[in-house]
Amino acid sequence: MSRKLRICFGIISLLISICSKSQTIGIKTNILYDASTTIAVGTEFRTGGKTTLDVPLGVNLWTFSQNRKLKHLMIQPEIRYWFCEPFMKHFVGLHLHGMQFNVGGMDIPMGRLSKLKDHRYEGYLYGAGVSYGYQWLIHPLWNLELSMGGGYARIHYDKYPCQHCGAKVSEGKYNYFGVTKAAVSLIYFIK
Repeated sequence: MSRKLRICFGIISLLISICSKSQTIGIKTNILYDASTTIAVGTEFRTGGKTTLDVPLGVNLWTFSQNRKLKHLMIQPEIRYWFCEPFMKHFVGLHLHGMQFNVGGMDIPMGRLSKLKDHRYEGYLYGAGVSYGYQWLIHPLWNLELSMGGGYARIHYDKYPCQHCGAKVSEGKYNYFGVTKAAVSLIYFIK
């Protein structure tokens, strides 16, 4: 396991141990992320009268036909302030994000993502952002959440000529400002 992955899992363990005394814990999945063939799982802990800590993880280990891939490991912890009470109605959040990736061969004809068709990129990113969201109670133990966020990411990458072959063409760094979070999440509460 790489040093970066050990650090990510160490941070997650620390956050869980700090928050394990919370009265409310939610286990969640981001349905949008799941639709991209990524395993998306997270936990959200009550940390105070109007605050929670959300810790989502995403991992995609698959290689698709014709060596297309969206391989990555992502973590995006977020502290949330609730205007009503935790897990009810409106919230705003401040999140950090980190990701290690190996992507390429995907035909996504949208802006910067169109470059993934003919090249493969390996690297990592980190950054921060703000978000807004809303949760609905759909059952005493289930909630539905919509959230959206924007912010900054610093991306470090190596570029290769195709999905699986060739020597490195270039390397670079990129400053990204824009959407950093989009979620339609289903949450199950453990008391």
